[in-house]
Amino acid sequence: MKTVKEHAKRPRRASLGRSDAVWGYLFILPAIILFLIFTAYPLISAFTISFQKYRPMGSEFVGLQNFKGTFDSSLFWKAIWNTVVYTVGSVPVSLIISFSLATLMSLLRRWAQTFFKAAYYLPVLASGVTLSIVWLWIFNPLEGGLANRLLAMFGMETQNWLGTSKTAMLSLLIMTWLGNHGKNIIIYSAAILGIDNSLFEAADIEGASYWTKVWRIIIPLLKPTTLFLLVTGIIASFQVFQTAYLMTGGGPNNATTTIGFLIFRNAFTYFDYGAACAQALILTAIIVALTAVQFKWLGSDVEY
Repeated sequence: MKTVKEHAKRPRRASLGRSDAVWGYLFILPAIILFLIFTAYPLISAFTISFQKYRPMGSEFVGLQNFKGTFDSSLFWKAIWNTVVYTVGSVPVSLIISFSLATLMSLLRRWAQTFFKAAYYLPVLASGVTLSIVWLWIFNPLEGGLANRLLAMFGMETQNWLGTSKTAMLSLLIMTWLGNHGKNIIIYSAAILGIDNSLFEAADIEGASYWTKVWRIIIPLLKPTTLFLLVTGIIASFQVFQTAYLMTGGGPNNATTTIGFLIFRNAFTYFDYGAACAQALILTAIIVALTAVQFKWLGSDVEY
């Protein structure tokens, strides 16, 4: 048994005084206040309003009527379908393009990597309105539109890109495929730089080709990064609003009406806040379910 002297020789942990704890709470107080005002309160309000026929001066409790009306609406299911199509068409392609570019940039010198990272990330800093104006010019159905000029150069028939149902969603996907990869490229590049260089040296000794190293080393070790970008990408695409609002206004014939745009229109065009809040809660449940499924199926299959 240890003696009293041995216990006395043990270094004691420094205990925080009450004043230190107070200062700690004061430092996190602004973040807590912002969370309560801009996250917790809107979420609670949306939950409450979803069961009401909201009016500024006296709301009426209607129970599950807003949810029933939402599920009975064919437009709601079309918006869900459009959102799924946009997500399936944009997120995997975006990950493939971002990973490919980040992998190719890893072969360059450091100054060249820095240049291309900045070049790809620059559009992320630009205003979404500005980018939409540029793409509206590209998809202009008249002769001045860049997309139709390229088609005409190859003798192909020009298209009314944003004016017909068959090409409107494709136009939004093309806009996504050719941009908005900067953040993913930066994250993938950082993850590639974090791989132990000894693995590549061992592969070189074994005579492995570059593509073998990509397939056997980079892809398996980047599974956590890919899972993170997949989850965040699906969450963002299910909430997409700005693209549909600025490029097509949800048309033509609701061909590009996403669930985010439908919620906005119900709230701020038709002022049906109860239905908008109900749809927002349904969207939240869908996103939570999809995220849980992704972590369940992909989160355990991770190599380090």
